[in-house]
Amino acid sequence: AVAFHFPPHGGSLGIHCLIPSLLLACFLIIDFSSMATGASSSTGKTYQFKLVLLGDSAVGKSSLVLRFVRGQFFEYQESTIGAAFLTQTVAFNDSTVKFEIWDTAGQERYHSLAPMYYRGAAAAVIVYDITNEESFQRAENWVKELQRQGNPNIVIALAGNKSDLGSRRKVATEDAQAYADENGIMFMETSAKTASNVNDLFVQIAKELPKQSTDSRPQPKLDLSTAEPKKSKKGCC
Repeated sequence: AVAFHFPPHGGSLGIHCLIPSLLLACFLIIDFSSMATGASSSTGKTYQFKLVLLGDSAVGKSSLVLRFVRGQFFEYQESTIGAAFLTQTVAFNDSTVKFEIWDTAGQERYHSLAPMYYRGAAAAVIVYDITNEESFQRAENWVKELQRQGNPNIVIALAGNKSDLGSRRKVATEDAQAYADENGIMFMETSAKTASNVNDLFVQIAKELPKQSTDSRPQPKLDLSTAEPKKSKKGCC
């Protein structure tokens, strides 16, 4: 079955696919032109980077990215099937970074698809639930896998989500920070529910990416007032 959904806010298209006989990746596509923070300079540089979210099921990956992209939180978020694709733009100083975000499914049966999504990614957010120690151990495995098979220059951020549930904490902040320091990766505790540190997480990644990337070239801005229109070609795009 294939279903197409057009959200009431416009500017987005959701596609959900399910074919029982095939392991098919499915997508939710959302594109917003609004900036996550700050304002871009008309003379600044624009970068585009692929970012992937990895982690166990139910740690809040989808909630984090929806909070970042749409500023929304749903208490009961459906599990991602395959993957979801979203975009968001961050502006700071004289640079603008557009994220192409792949939010992957956390269920074990989708693990074999993960390399398809993190291949070529400039950044990865590995999410765990601070109330679930097993999810932190799984996050450590993701770090190892990315360090072994991912982009050599990939920026990795470890996100301890659900920081609003501190009374049920199972993973100490100090332990996670020590692990991040040992592995040379970023670390931040977040709460998709309260929005704590969510934007900060992606902004810090955005600031680091232009410094780390050696093959992502700035995209020149197009002056639409002087650009000559191109003739359209017939056929499917």
